[in-house]
Amino acid sequence: MKNVFYPFYYDEFKCIGGVCKHNCCIGWEIDIDPDTYKKYQKISGALSERLKANISTEDTPHFVLQQEERCPFLNEDNLCDIILEKGENFLCQICSDHPRFRNFFAHCTEVGLGLCCEEAARLILSQKEPFFMPEKPIDLLTAEEISFFRFRNNIFKKISDRTVPFSERIASLCQGYGISFPKKSHREWADVFLTFEHMDDDWISLLKSLKQAEGVASPGREWDMVLEQLFSYFIYRHLSGGLEDGRYGERILFATLGTLMISFLASVKKHITGVLTIESFIELARLYSSEIEYSEDNTEALLELMEDTF
Repeated sequence: MKNVFYPFYYDEFKCIGGVCKHNCCIGWEIDIDPDTYKKYQKISGALSERLKANISTEDTPHFVLQQEERCPFLNEDNLCDIILEKGENFLCQICSDHPRFRNFFAHCTEVGLGLCCEEAARLILSQKEPFFMPEKPIDLLTAEEISFFRFRNNIFKKISDRTVPFSERIASLCQGYGISFPKKSHREWADVFLTFEHMDDDWISLLKSLKQAEGVASPGREWDMVLEQLFSYFIYRHLSGGLEDGRYGERILFATLGTLMISFLASVKKHITGVLTIESFIELARLYSSEIEYSEDNTEALLELMEDTF
């Protein structure tokens, strides 16, 4: 696709389908875009009858979730019957896109993978090379965008300096841009997050464990590379929003807090179980993402909280 750019790992992503532990067809509201809805109306046969019986047209057309909030077309093998019968071209836009997100610019688009997908999280957090994006032709960019990409690339460069501990990189980055991170303990941050809306009771249990924990610290220097990839992901996904609202500092703090909270939770996990595996870390990151990034209200609440520090 013309003028579309991706992170270096993007092409490695493949949906793992039925073996996914946190299937995106369970627990999520699934709206149907107008073009796909028209396409569904033209289908005939048994699938047509199933579609009519399982789509609500109240407000935006959407699938009516079944027991345990499963999509009505998710079969017992956790595979999509629409794909099996008609192919991926018959998926509605939201299903086709997930877990992808897009950052739009004047004459180009960036696409990324959302951390709430366990396979995307595994791919993002297991990278050994520092995060990078292909350079964009100057003629595609406005003057403001040229300045923005230089600014963002400088952040990626600073955060990938592996000659110093990751915690020092973060501190140096914030200091260099005149940004002060809010001084709160892990218990105070747990209290903040407990006031937000939530989807999964496991998230609340984790926050309560964090609130009760003693001596929470970094999970260890051996996790620096994972934390680097995590922070880089947050910057890639969220910093470009500053082109619209000007909240660059707040978005850097948002990325810092996300990395810090997942690090806190990983430290608690390590303390409770005696060991911290990459699988456990990936699950913590996935859960954080689904609870915070995929809630516009929660994301905005954190950005507003960061505004108060300036």
